[in-house]
Amino acid sequence: MIEQFKADVDEGLSASPKHLSSKYFYDKTGDDLFVQIMHLPEYYLTRSEFEIFEQQTDDIIRSLDVETDQEFELIELGAGDGTKTKMLLKRLLDERFDFTYLPIDISDNALIKLEEDLKRELPDLKVEPRQGDYFEVLGSLKKGTKPKVLLFLGSNIGNMQDDQARKFIYQLGANLKPGDRLLLGVDLIKSEAVVLPAYNDAQGVTRAFNMNLLRRMNTELGANFDLSQFEHRPEYSEETGVAKSYIESVSNQTVTISSLNKSFHFNKGERIHTETSRKYNDEVLSQILSGTDFEITCKLMDSNGYFADYILVRK
Repeated sequence: MIEQFKADVDEGLSASPKHLSSKYFYDKTGDDLFVQIMHLPEYYLTRSEFEIFEQQTDDIIRSLDVETDQEFELIELGAGDGTKTKMLLKRLLDERFDFTYLPIDISDNALIKLEEDLKRELPDLKVEPRQGDYFEVLGSLKKGTKPKVLLFLGSNIGNMQDDQARKFIYQLGANLKPGDRLLLGVDLIKSEAVVLPAYNDAQGVTRAFNMNLLRRMNTELGANFDLSQFEHRPEYSEETGVAKSYIESVSNQTVTISSLNKSFHFNKGERIHTETSRKYNDEVLSQILSGTDFEITCKLMDSNGYFADYILVRK
């Protein structure tokens, strides 16, 4: 992991413009900060999708078109703590659906905690956690004959460029059979007044989350970033529906990373692109799906119209 981190930092800071992957936000500090972000008043995304799962659970189940007498697999990509999913799981159990829940996550620790929570909260649930890469795990499940329902929530698809998202969804379809379904949670295009504060809250938690990248490089790679000489700079365009986060140098400076035995110069105002958060509407999503084997069968939104869970069927 550390060697990949080094390689990615070297590549990203040597590029023009400079960039780093958002996956490096997440270490223990980053995980804790993101939990704080999800509870911020400005961060509407989690609350909006939670509302859909809480208030429209029966609509979700109907749109998934599963039968009570046919066993199926409910597979969640990047399950995390399962907060939203637990409402769906409980309802499926109450209605006596025959299914197995397969949470997939790259973090073994997250899966262990999730399984412990589910055994305590939903003891009748059949759970088979799978640690690893999404497509490796899906590939291992492909030969099974049971219908599959995939969950990909939280607008995680929004961290991808549109062409990457199209390839990703196509690959999901390649591991499914006709009639299998995908529940895709996406953040919807809306005004800057709503979106931008979610990435630049008044308490500065999103700033700390973004700057955690610099702290990680200092701690793990022997870098000498002076965090006071960099600032968090988020942007959002209503026209394109794309939010971006940057770390901007506030002075002309040179940073050395000892594990790479290299130095990187920053001009005042120069930025490191750290994250893209794509927002969607029906047109954008349809364009992405045009290169896949999926079609939209249902769309569920929260009461503010901020977020949507689309139900897609594999053709």
